[in-house]
Amino acid sequence: MMRTHVLPRRPAIGLTELGFGAAQGGNLYRATTDEEFVAAVDTAWAAGVRYFDTAPHYGLGLSERRLGSALRHRPRDEYVVSTKVGRLLVPSPQNAHLRDSEGFDVAASHRRVWDFSRDGVRRSIEASLARTGLDRIDIAYLHDPDDHWEQAVTEAVPALVELRDQGVVDAIGAGMNQSAMLARFVRETDVDVMMCAGRYTLLEQGAAADLLPLAESRGVGVVIAGVYNSGLLSRDHPPANALYNYQQAPPELIERARRIAEVCDAHGVTLPQAALAFVRRHPAVVSTVVGVRNGTQMTETVRRSATVVPDELWRSLAATGLLASAG
Repeated sequence: MMRTHVLPRRPAIGLTELGFGAAQGGNLYRATTDEEFVAAVDTAWAAGVRYFDTAPHYGLGLSERRLGSALRHRPRDEYVVSTKVGRLLVPSPQNAHLRDSEGFDVAASHRRVWDFSRDGVRRSIEASLARTGLDRIDIAYLHDPDDHWEQAVTEAVPALVELRDQGVVDAIGAGMNQSAMLARFVRETDVDVMMCAGRYTLLEQGAAADLLPLAESRGVGVVIAGVYNSGLLSRDHPPANALYNYQQAPPELIERARRIAEVCDAHGVTLPQAALAFVRRHPAVVSTVVGVRNGTQMTETVRRSATVVPDELWRSLAATGLLASAG
């Protein structure tokens, strides 16, 4: 069985240490077939993965529909699903002949509308329940509220608290590609779990200065996403065309990742194996969500996740200045 960590504030919710990221099920970057996605979920389930993350943003609802279909026949109390609010999907049939412009290979039959109002949050959850076909959402995250702090904190969070009190969702939080505002949510609102993407990885540890210590002290769980920094840490030896933050990685970061990979090689582990192991060492981290497209990728992710990484690796990285501290 895969290890599970409960949310300190919501002990009824346990997250497997490896979570399934379903963005590729929304055709992130390129098309994924229904068969590939089902195989990915089946492989994850067989390996013991019981935490699945999605969002309306991923493929204009395609990811939610596929994930709900793949999970619907499984015992509902045996898995945890998180989705997100903040982007409503509004039909735009006049653009259905076009392709989505935000990174997903789907028809532009809907457009995303930012909405962190109370009504927008409730409508978003209702739509997600309809798309997934599930009876409840276990975790609801505010999705990228970077430019919407005021409405998020005055309307969206109270709306999620209401839904949590009503049992429509079990836990609430926010998911972002930064750590400073996530820390502010922890400090100023009644949240249970944060999803931090890309800001606590083997390459960079900004969240160690603000979000992680605060979350640990407040009993708020942290889910780490973007553990590979959008691809830069996903291969044993980073190529020159590697992505970082969804864009071409700058040369200095590619060089840094390659130097980390060399140290990993010297200790008998690969860069992706070390990337997964590193983030789990912090006591505030309750799960690591990795995006997968098919069964083969899921099998490889599980294999990487199970690798035992020697502590000497962290000491070597710290000694060479490639890691701030060996922990």
